[in-house]
Amino acid sequence: MNSNSNQSNIHAPHGRKIPGMPGPNVRPGEAKKESVFLPGVLELGAGLRTVEVQDGERALLFEHTRYVRLLMPGRHRFWSWTDHTRKVVFKSLAEPFEYRPSDSGAAGRINANGVPDMDVRLYAADSELMRQLSTVEVGDGEYALHLENGRFKNLLSTGRYAYWNESREHTFSRVDLRTPEIGPEIGRAILEKIGPSAVQTVEVGSHETGLLYFDNKLQRQLAPGRSFFWNGSASVTVKKFDLRRQQLDMTGQEILTEDKVSLRLNFVCQYRIVDPLQAAEIKNFEDQVYVQLQLLLREYVGTLKLDDLLRMKQEIGEFVLGRLKASGADYGVEFLAAGLKDVILPGEIRAILNTVLLAEKKAQANMITRREETASTRSLLNTAKLMDENATLYRLKELEFVEKICEKIGTISLSGGSSLLEQMNGVLGLRQGEERRNVGEPSIE
Repeated sequence: MNSNSNQSNIHAPHGRKIPGMPGPNVRPGEAKKESVFLPGVLELGAGLRTVEVQDGERALLFEHTRYVRLLMPGRHRFWSWTDHTRKVVFKSLAEPFEYRPSDSGAAGRINANGVPDMDVRLYAADSELMRQLSTVEVGDGEYALHLENGRFKNLLSTGRYAYWNESREHTFSRVDLRTPEIGPEIGRAILEKIGPSAVQTVEVGSHETGLLYFDNKLQRQLAPGRSFFWNGSASVTVKKFDLRRQQLDMTGQEILTEDKVSLRLNFVCQYRIVDPLQAAEIKNFEDQVYVQLQLLLREYVGTLKLDDLLRMKQEIGEFVLGRLKASGADYGVEFLAAGLKDVILPGEIRAILNTVLLAEKKAQANMITRREETASTRSLLNTAKLMDENATLYRLKELEFVEKICEKIGTISLSGGSSLLEQMNGVLGLRQGEERRNVGEPSIE
């Protein structure tokens, strides 16, 4: 073929917009028409055309919207007798041949490029093309894990997919969504890459247990740790229960005693869940236990007078705890302790009780004072009797008082012409002389 032949070399790299080629009937000076189409598609004008396919890509040749064959890397020449009757679609090996997340029923539809959509089923007759593709069709109610060269690539939902297997190995692992729980064979790193759009994560604390439900049907009890579930056809819910010791406080509960005194009580109850399955059967578990406490307190306090209630506060907790333990199995819990924290009296009753208490304490103080005075008088009487019966004891007592008097005297003044000894004898020996005269002894004067 000589140099005047209508031959052109055309290279259409993937992802670029390629203008159409002028036909042989285009006269000199006439404006060349260009076709506008999507990237990666080349329309061949009339005449002999050369198409170059680069390494790392493949090309599909179409004629009048009909697939002809696969073009491998290299140069390819074609005769096209009419403009745009032949088209070449370039496909990068790094991109999927077909990525159709949901089957839209558009197989064979002619797109804006004038070629059919990339439905792999339309190319099944080309064994060479099929040999270079790894295909998978994901049905309803399932996912497929896409692994590229043994490494997780992405998660495929319902739809049809085809990948080039040149220099890459594509494997697929199907997942049945009718079994939502994800087993340990799928690593946590893969699940974290998939994300919450397809994977639901449930975490049960070390002090908790969980009840697993699929579509509101109980499946089993979950141990502490993280569990993973597929978001799919089944609704997954987990009801958690705290297994630690818990406390229920009842504050400001108004109760009327037998003697018509209105009280407010603060009561506390401690319990622990031992049967989560039984506790799950009870709606508003804590509310029902609270009502049970109210009824038991009214039953007990309503039969007591105020004075008896204040005296028997400890017995209230024992009574309530005993009754709660008897019904604990119905709630799936173990009641551990119960007790009365506070008794709040009305203002008038509080003032009356304060007055009564003050009067009682005053009476007790007076009684103690009188008892001590009586004891002191009795002691003085006994001392007087002893001194009256024993002159020596009397004299010692007298000297004791003289000593006490002398401790408080700073100066003793002696006057008159008598000697010091005589005056001291007058102070200290007067009583002694009287005693001796009483017994018939001579006195010293």
